[in-house]
Amino acid sequence: MSLIAFVGRRLVGAAGLLVVLSAVIFAATAVLPGDAVSAVAGVDASEAQRADVRAELGLDRSAAERYAHWAEGAVRGDLGHGFVGDRPVTDVLASRLPNSLLLAGLTLAVTAPLAALLGLWTGLRGGGADRFVSTAAQILAAVPEFVIAALLVAVLAVWLELLPRVSVIPLGGTPLDVPHALILPVLTLSAVGLAVATRLLRVSVADAAATPYCEAARLNGVRGVRLAVRHILPNAAGPAVHALTLTTGALVGSAVVVENVFDYPGIGRELQLAVAARDIPMVQGIATVLAGVMLAVLLMGDICARLLGAREGHSR
Repeated sequence: MSLIAFVGRRLVGAAGLLVVLSAVIFAATAVLPGDAVSAVAGVDASEAQRADVRAELGLDRSAAERYAHWAEGAVRGDLGHGFVGDRPVTDVLASRLPNSLLLAGLTLAVTAPLAALLGLWTGLRGGGADRFVSTAAQILAAVPEFVIAALLVAVLAVWLELLPRVSVIPLGGTPLDVPHALILPVLTLSAVGLAVATRLLRVSVADAAATPYCEAARLNGVRGVRLAVRHILPNAAGPAVHALTLTTGALVGSAVVVENVFDYPGIGRELQLAVAARDIPMVQGIATVLAGVMLAVLLMGDICARLLGAREGHSR
């Protein structure tokens, strides 16, 4: 199959999956505990006021009608307005999503090289070093994100006093206005990502080193760095890309928790506030966009792995 056909099939599949996910997200928001009408009108509103609010919000229509109306607007780039404050969902995404992408980019910039070094070292070396790093990664992966965040705050901000205990980003500002506000969230997410990526990359390197192709290279006298660079790394590159995309997926979920712990003005924080306020259009729009971002990352990972696999095949 040509690369163009491969990408076309993946794009069609991703688009179909996004439609399914948007429907699942819509169904999930419909069964959220609580009442959006009470959140907007207030618990003391009369039945007549509640009926007016319900009609204004469109909640008097069937779920199928509401989803069809939302999907029609989404195709045009209109994700609707939030129930709380009547804010356009696209405006919220435009202001918050860049902050989350900045956090994710810095996290990957820290995680990817460290995970590559640890994965390569443990995958090739084995023995005690491999067991130590693998055990540490498993323990770290089992620790909840908020616990890691609390430990980092206790050590770096309270005990060592290297960072302020509270980093407040000015209203309307960006995290770049207060750079130290990024340090603890990035370190927390990096710890989570490193635990996931190191184990996946270690397996990729170990599997590549055990292939007959690499065994034949050893029999021909190829050892050390030359073996790793010329034979093991090309074989492990494709699985390594998949490992990094899976790590990115894990970071998406972790970012929602970490942004709330540190009150970081990202899309994860906005999603939690929308869920708490029963702001259904905001939850629907943010969750669908996050699903789209994750599908785009997976698609790029598949394309990169396909290109690396083709290059590996030609090199042989």
